[in-house]
Amino acid sequence: QVQLVESGGGLVQPGGSLRLSCAASGSSFSFNGMAWYRQAPGKQRELVASIASGRSTNYADSVKGRFTISRDNAKNTVYQQMNSLKPEDTAAYYCNYFPIIRSWGRGAQVTVSS
Repeated sequence: QVQLVESGGGLVQPGGSLRLSCAASGSSFSFNGMAWYRQAPGKQRELVASIASGRSTNYADSVKGRFTISRDNAKNTVYQQMNSLKPEDTAAYYCNYFPIIRSWGRGAQVTVSS
């Protein structure tokens, strides 16, 4: 069974930066796309960024130019560098395989507030 463990969340002021990490178990990591999702209170979970096995990336318009997704296949880890954070980026952030979603991890809470 695939396990996903997110880390790196926290409280940051508007304009600040955070880097999220997601460690995935399983031997098929390098052959699959991965993605970051987020869910704000009272809202549906949304796709934030994705990275293919070939490392091509896509971003939601709301984070384009501010977030960068990357992966290290040797470590079975996907990252998300988040710069110029805004209060509307406040959410629980989750990683998962993409496009076929597997079991969700516990997520990493990101709070952007002064």
